[in-house]
Amino acid sequence: MEIVQSKRMENFEEGIFQALNKKMKEVCSEGKKVYNFSVGTPDFKPAAHIMEAVAKAASSPENYKYALADIPELTQAVIDRYKSRYGVELEDDEIMSVYGSQEGIAHIGLSLVDDGDIVLVPNPGYPIFAVGPQLAGADLRTYELGEENNYLPNLEAIEKAYGDGAAEHAKLMVVSYPLNPVCRTAPDSFYERLIPWAIKNGIIIIHDNAYSDIVYDGRVGKSILAFKDAKEIAVEFYSLSKSYNYTGARMAFLVGNRQIVKNFNKLRSQIDYGTFLPVQYGAVAALTGSDDMVRQQCCEYERRRNALCDGFTRLGWKFERSEGTMFAWARIPKQFGDDDVSFVMTLLEKTGVLCTPGSSFGSRGRGYVRFALVLPVETIEEALDRVGQSGVI
Repeated sequence: MEIVQSKRMENFEEGIFQALNKKMKEVCSEGKKVYNFSVGTPDFKPAAHIMEAVAKAASSPENYKYALADIPELTQAVIDRYKSRYGVELEDDEIMSVYGSQEGIAHIGLSLVDDGDIVLVPNPGYPIFAVGPQLAGADLRTYELGEENNYLPNLEAIEKAYGDGAAEHAKLMVVSYPLNPVCRTAPDSFYERLIPWAIKNGIIIIHDNAYSDIVYDGRVGKSILAFKDAKEIAVEFYSLSKSYNYTGARMAFLVGNRQIVKNFNKLRSQIDYGTFLPVQYGAVAALTGSDDMVRQQCCEYERRRNALCDGFTRLGWKFERSEGTMFAWARIPKQFGDDDVSFVMTLLEKTGVLCTPGSSFGSRGRGYVRFALVLPVETIEEALDRVGQSGVI
């Protein structure tokens, strides 16, 4: 019997990380060492007090029942965190947990978007920003980001690109700063323009705030909700994955506009029985504990950024220093044109250094690559030596 896939699957190809993993295994099978900078999985451990909270909760049989909802301690921990960290006042009904930002962004469109509704997503941008709305049947439109505007969207150009008044008919817009993969932050002035523009045009803003604790050179990571009138039009995903190395636990939150939160909660009540209680207790420990580890970790990411970006620049491959996120982003060497996939495969084969082609993040990423800062400085320097000796760049 022939199995016919749904038409929506025609929009999806094999994930780039699966393809890179296959190539990496080939190189490893040849006995070569691989320096894997492709996947943004933190190599740091969760803090001891977080793991202890999970272990203690996991030892109680009562915690293996359906959670059904967020425990009150967790909701209060989010309230306290947003107040102390971002200066944002949240109410109980402006908060809900999700199984990581990836899952939340994948499904929130189902609660907001009807077939054919226009959704604006960044190009380049993290793939789930586009996949989620596609699953909901959106008419996906990209807004172009580039070096010429420091990877900030040009709001006036968005309206021009899609015809007179098109922005007025867009249902929502996905925004994220610090932005993976391009490693740029947004100034306050951007949000101060974005929010009134979105309110005027009736566009819901979905802000992914995964990296506000990983910003460099004295910058301060912020929440979109800290800006005037943001709650009128915006919600934000806040994740524990990168700040607290809680990636496998899958814990994040949607916060902001209470109508959007309530609507999404209603949808998820049909498909979800709540986050495993030990994971919730671990999240409480993360949010209420000391942030010393978070700050120290950011400093270590900054050391890695300096080693990698400055190291490649010394080799003759210009790397701009990342402003935020746990990644570095650069245009590939000129001799490779804009064929980033070919460059990535050549780099892997000749040096063992594996990164991610920028085209996997959208057409505007073609000709660029992304490096994840997931290896210690000593290993980064070793990888740089390999690249320097190879003559690839």
